[in-house]
Amino acid sequence: MITEKDIARINELYHKSKAEGLTEAEKEEQAKLRKAYIAAIRGNIRAQLNNIDLVDENGNIENLGEKYGNKSK
Repeated sequence: MITEKDIARINELYHKSKAEGLTEAEKEEQAKLRKAYIAAIRGNIRAQLNNIDLVDENGNIENLGEKYGNKSK
């Protein structure tokens, strides 16, 4: 889970990289935080998509999460 503190740190590292550059440790931290942020966003989107119901022309309700949500990549 990504916190507001993590987002603030991502932004701080971004601005520092543009202003003066980052050390190797800071670059690693930035990559780790970005990876966690992207994973959190993907998880949120997947959860939202899994809760979508489609109604066909016959009035049948089909949940996309039940149909597609459990398939692996």
